Amino acid sequence: MKIAILAAMDKELSLLKSLLENPGSRRIDNIECITGHIGSHEVLLAKCGIGKVNAALNTLRNIRDFTPELVINSGVAGGAGPLGIGALLVAGEVAYHDVWCGPGTLTGAADGFSQVFLTDREVLDVALAALGVTASYGLIATGDRFISKAEEIERIHEIFPHAEAVDMESAAIAQVCASFGVPFFGMRVISDSPWASHDNSRQYDDFWEDAPRHSFNLVKKLLTSL
Repeated sequence: MKIAILAAMDKELSLLKSLLENPGSRRIDNIECITGHIGSHEVLLAKCGIGKVNAALNTLRNIRDFTPELVINSGVAGGAGPLGIGALLVAGEVAYHDVWCGPGTLTGAADGFSQVFLTDREVLDVALAALGVTASYGLIATGDRFISKAEEIERIHEIFPHAEAVDMESAAIAQVCASFGVPFFGMRVISDSPWASHDNSRQYDDFWEDAPRHSFNLVKKLLTSL
């Protein structure tokens, strides 16, 4: 299977790159991507950039050029519930927390789309079976803002009470995948907790000093089970 794995930042890519066998490189629109294999799968590892527009543009580039059969979004996310730092969250669904198209529409629903984007059911079932108790399951809420305050999480919970994490890319990647009929799957490591801490920016910085490589290695465990 051809699989594109997208992450927002170089820090995430460096952890994911170590999972690849025989890593190489490939340029897409003059952007350097990493190629290789995980088990029997041909993998493209690419930086999508921070934020919804960057994520959407680079997802489109990779779908157009690499023609993946599955797009996986991995990396880190802020906690929006009880999950601790270093926990792995498998996304059953992703949604925008900062989109509203006006009266008569649901908060979170982009024009022409439902309020949530479901991750691929077949991959989700494999992930939950393969990862077992090492992963939790829930919704990731996406918006163009680094969430740093508990009251911001409370506002998101008013829209999506079951949100377990927040990020700035997942729903945009899922929307592009839905537009082109490409299966999407998301999984994130919790890097900080605006829900539980008054200083999650410090938590976020500290996370990278000793990033839990074993949590990123679970991406490889998932792919070898597909």
